[in-house]
Amino acid sequence: MGKAGFIAARRWRRFSVSLLVGKLGVGAALVASADWPQFRGPNGDGSYPARDDGKPHGFPVEWSEKENVVWKTPVTGRAWSTPAVMGDQVWMTNATEDGKKMYAVCLDKATGEKLHDLLLFENENPEPLSNRVNSYGSCSPTIDEERVYIHFGSYGTAALDRETGKVVWQRRDLPCRHFRGPGSSVVLYGETLILSMDGVDVQYLVALDRKTGETVWKTDRTTDFGDVEPNGKIRGDGDFRKAYSTPGFVTVDGTVQLVSPGAKACYGYEAKTGKELWKVTYDGFSNAASPVFVDGKMAIINTGFGKAHLLGVKLDGGMNGDITGSHVEWDVFKRIPTLSSPLVVDGKVYVTSDLGILSRIDAMSGKIEKVTALQGRFSASGVYADGRLYYLSEEGDTIVVDPKGEMEVIATNHLDDGFMASPAVDGKAMYLRTRSHVYRIEAQP
Repeated sequence: MGKAGFIAARRWRRFSVSLLVGKLGVGAALVASADWPQFRGPNGDGSYPARDDGKPHGFPVEWSEKENVVWKTPVTGRAWSTPAVMGDQVWMTNATEDGKKMYAVCLDKATGEKLHDLLLFENENPEPLSNRVNSYGSCSPTIDEERVYIHFGSYGTAALDRETGKVVWQRRDLPCRHFRGPGSSVVLYGETLILSMDGVDVQYLVALDRKTGETVWKTDRTTDFGDVEPNGKIRGDGDFRKAYSTPGFVTVDGTVQLVSPGAKACYGYEAKTGKELWKVTYDGFSNAASPVFVDGKMAIINTGFGKAHLLGVKLDGGMNGDITGSHVEWDVFKRIPTLSSPLVVDGKVYVTSDLGILSRIDAMSGKIEKVTALQGRFSASGVYADGRLYYLSEEGDTIVVDPKGEMEVIATNHLDDGFMASPAVDGKAMYLRTRSHVYRIEAQP
C-alpha cells in the first residue's frame, strides 16, 4: 500500500470508528477499527470476534515449520510482547538481552519484511531481570488509527506515527522500580493511554493524553501490604508488592470501569477519571493474568503467585469500598495458572496451569466441570477463534482444543524455539512469536 492509499484507508477507519463510537460505544469501536490492536485482542479477552454471517474465519488447525507458513521473520533479542496488528502492519517491541537498547519493530503483514526497526531508548544500567520468564520487552504495544504506542515500563513510553515511524511524543519521567522487569501492557480508553506501574517502591496507574503524552490523571494504589517494620523498613525482597497485569474494561450501571489486579488487591476504577471505586483483597502478588468478564455480571480475577486463586466477583451497582466479603461469589484454587490469562467462552472459564492442566469452570458457580492434561509448560495466554482454543507452550507447541464436551485435543503443531509471547489473530491468519522469530500462519490452498 502506497502513502496515498495508507492515508485514505486511515481516514476511512477514523470515519467508521466515529460512527460506531456514537452508536455502540468503545468496545464495538475497537472491534471495528483493528484486527488485533493490543495484548489479548480487540476485546482484551483473548477472543476473536465471530463473523456476522456465522461462518468460520478459516483459521488453520495444523501447521509446522514447512506447512502453512506464509512467512517467517527473525526478530532477535529478548522480548515477549504480543504482536499488535492493524491494516498492513504488525508491530511489536524488542530489546537486547541486557536491556541496554529497546526497539520498536514493524513488519509488513503480507510479506513479513521489516518496515521499521527503531531504537527508541538506551539505558546505561538497567536493573537485572533475575528470572527466566520475563524480558525487557514484555509489554505489548497498542495501536489506533494514526499511532502505535510502545511501552517499556519506567524505561520509557513513546507514541510513533504508524506511517513514518517517527516519534510523536515520549515519556521517561514515570518512576517505578520494576525489580524483575516490566510486564504490564498499555491500554487505550477514549483519548487516553493507560499505564500500570506496579513496582517494589511505588504502585500507581496513570492516564496519558494519547495525542500529546501529557498526564490526564494519576491514581496511587491504596493497598496495605502489611510488610512495613516499626523502623520503616520493608520486609522481603519486593516481590510481594509487584504486579505485571494488564487491566480490562467493563460497564457497570452505565459507568465504564477499569479493573486492574495488583499485588494483594484488585481494584475497580472509574476509567474516565481514575477514581477508585472498589477493591477485592487477597494474599497473591506478582500478578500477570488479565481479568476477563462474563456478560457484565462477573469479573474473573487471578490473584497471582503465592498459591494462585481464581475469583468470581459479582458486578453490580453496590460495589463500593472493600467488597471482598460481599461480592466474591466463588474461589477456585486447584490447577490455577500464575502466568497465563483465562478465556471465557459461552459462560465457561478456561484456564491452563503453568504445567499444562486445562480446566473448564462454570463462570457463575465456580464449579470445575472438566479437566484435561496438555503437554508442556505454559506462560503465554491462549486465544479463542473459530470455536477452538489455541494454547502455546514454552517448548514450541501450539495445542488446538475443542472446548466443548471432553475438551478433545484436535492438533499439536510444533515450531522451533518455543513460545513466551501470546499470539495475535487477524482475518484468517495467526501471528506467532517464538523466542527468535515471528511467523504468519495461514492455511494454504
